[in-house]
Amino acid sequence: MIMKQFFLKVCIVLLALTVTVSCGNSRKGEQSTADGAQTETKASSKSGNARKVKKSKKSDISIGRSKKKSILTPTSAGSPYEILMVANEDDFHNGAVDSLYAVLTDDLAGVAQSEPCFKVSRITKNNLSKTLRLCRNIVIIKIDPATYTSCKFKFSRDVYAAPQIVMTIQAPNALKFNNFVMENHDAIIEFFTRAELNRQIDQLREDHQPNIREAVKKAFGSEIWAPTELTRIKTGRNFVWVASQDRFPRNVEQNLNIVVYSYPYRHSNTFTEAYFVHKRDSVMKANVPGPKEGQYMMTTKGFNLISDETVHGKYAQVVRGLWNIKGYDMGGPFVSVSRVDEKYQRVVVAEAFVYYPNQPKRNILKKLEAALYTLRLPDELDLEKFNYNLDEILITPED
Repeated sequence: MIMKQFFLKVCIVLLALTVTVSCGNSRKGEQSTADGAQTETKASSKSGNARKVKKSKKSDISIGRSKKKSILTPTSAGSPYEILMVANEDDFHNGAVDSLYAVLTDDLAGVAQSEPCFKVSRITKNNLSKTLRLCRNIVIIKIDPATYTSCKFKFSRDVYAAPQIVMTIQAPNALKFNNFVMENHDAIIEFFTRAELNRQIDQLREDHQPNIREAVKKAFGSEIWAPTELTRIKTGRNFVWVASQDRFPRNVEQNLNIVVYSYPYRHSNTFTEAYFVHKRDSVMKANVPGPKEGQYMMTTKGFNLISDETVHGKYAQVVRGLWNIKGYDMGGPFVSVSRVDEKYQRVVVAEAFVYYPNQPKRNILKKLEAALYTLRLPDELDLEKFNYNLDEILITPED
């Protein structure tokens, strides 16, 4: 009886620690000091004219899924795509903090307005309180010539809370640190981006829209996990459109959408930019009308960012770009993932697009993007075991 009461008290104390705290509540534009965490966002302009994304060099970073959360482990705090940066006081003056901050707050690809990849808070190690240790993503800068002879990434999972990633970047001096983070710019961003996407995939595993899953299964013999906010379903020939609003009402403040469509797989030219735009525009013209008669969705020219990726062990073409409505002042970003259905020799495209004028779009677009990677093609449905999560990016786990 005494042991039960003791265990109950321990659980109550630990559960109290799970209250969500913001990892960055500082005033916008303030300079980071030793007095506590301060959040800033980058406001630089972007051209949006890139045509093709170059594949970054294979990095030594690995994430993967978190182990199952213990009932005694506090829940991590903060919102998706928030990072807490921790450094010594000297690193705030030698350029190390600024160089890593510049990488993490670089412009998000595929959106028209300047928006950072991550919302970053910066504190000194002395201010890493028990509360701030609960942040979902933490980066610790360690610069010490007496301890380190080379630059290296390390990471630990679920150290103080779950789900959580704690990355350590070590270097012998500030100059080598700065060069190292700039050389690994893409790997650092991709590491935390995939960690967040996989977390959202895990959430979709537990809570997704079953009607949409069944609609896609009926149309394509495939399945997809769509967020529960998407409640409207429209179907056509080799086409399914799910949305949070009906079509494009004039006064809507936010509209989230996922479309799935297919077309025959003919040859390797299927995965060129020209062919992608041609097929996308023809499908959208037939199935996604604008607010008025004769209006329809089309791809905004000159903004497509195309990359060749591996999804569930096979080739996928990922396109980030902008859409607009012909003859109407409406548009926004989209993300498209095209994969080959080998069983039926066709290309199946899952695409997310949002309409959220004059508002940050990173989090809602990334949430929909996570859903795209849950698409399970017919031959994958035949498998007894299937890993929905994105492939890891390898770095050395901390001992």
